[in-house]
Amino acid sequence: MEGPIKGIIGIAAGGIIAVMLAVIFKKEREAFSVYINIMACIVILIWGLGKLEIIIDAINKLQSHIQINKSYVSILIKIIGITYVTEFSASICKDSGYHAIGEQIELVGKLSILAIGMPIMLALLDTILSFLTTN
Repeated sequence: MEGPIKGIIGIAAGGIIAVMLAVIFKKEREAFSVYINIMACIVILIWGLGKLEIIIDAINKLQSHIQINKSYVSILIKIIGITYVTEFSASICKDSGYHAIGEQIELVGKLSILAIGMPIMLALLDTILSFLTTN
């Protein structure tokens, strides 16, 4: 099998094993169950962060072929980072039984993405307005 397929199969198997261990410990030692959950999430996150390098390289190659403002690429990378951190932390909170905190983390993540994306939205509106006023 190819590398990425082996990698995801390994991560999926590790995740399933972690869930099985967490279920076993949940009744008698709930704290261990939470620790197993958090550690499995961290290991999977670290593995996923390695894939970000591939994405960033692809974005840089795309940028070399198409004239894209570097600040827009920076914004895109920040949005990807916010998305990962938000999803990771909200999932851990929800899995630990703190749904309200997880929901609030998701809300702040969405608002952060909206705030960071505003320059792109404004540039798009300026472009649309320039097309409308030139015709």
